[in-house]
Amino acid sequence: MQNLLYLVAVVLVILWALGFFLYSAGSLIHILLVIAVIAILLRLIKGKGI
Repeated sequence: MQNLLYLVAVVLVILWALGFFLYSAGSLIHILLVIAVIAILLRLIKGKGI
């Protein structure tokens, strides 16, 4: 389950980067980025590392 969470976080960061630099999709992309950062922080807090 935690590997899946990490995978989702990485995918969201990649999608954010693509949206930010290529499409400028607005606030939806930034919301996805926030979700990805929260997922990474939760993983770090639980001691699993990135």
